[in-house]
Amino acid sequence: MHSPQAPPFLRRVMISIDRVDHLVLTVTDVDRAVDFYERILGMEAVTFPGDRRAVRLGHQTIKLHAASELVEPTATHPVPGAANLCLVTNNAISEVQEHLRANDVRIEEGPVSRTGTDGSITSLYLQDPDGNLIELARYDEPAEGTG
Repeated sequence: MHSPQAPPFLRRVMISIDRVDHLVLTVTDVDRAVDFYERILGMEAVTFPGDRRAVRLGHQTIKLHAASELVEPTATHPVPGAANLCLVTNNAISEVQEHLRANDVRIEEGPVSRTGTDGSITSLYLQDPDGNLIELARYDEPAEGTG
């Protein structure tokens, strides 16, 4: 006896996601956003075909789309200030704190202990020029004898 095959809409496929390639932030002023992410957070400014701007961190990019010139396809409600990002640094949090203060960037909260994807982190929270919440985090060193 042959069992009936499930309709296509019921078939499940195991999808394997490898990594995040990029994310998009909707901003009010692309030049101002590039300046902040480059000068304050040390990212590399890049330009893609069509004069699309982004900043690179490692093998990922944050693409910066102006709210006044959205690129299709787009999110349902692409608005400046709606994102919440956690970026990991290798710098000591005290150095990050000093750098932010020297550049007149207001620290919203921190340093505080949080839990990251791979363990305990110490974080500072700030906002980019559009009000996106940026968490700058450093992974805590494992306690002696636990790592």
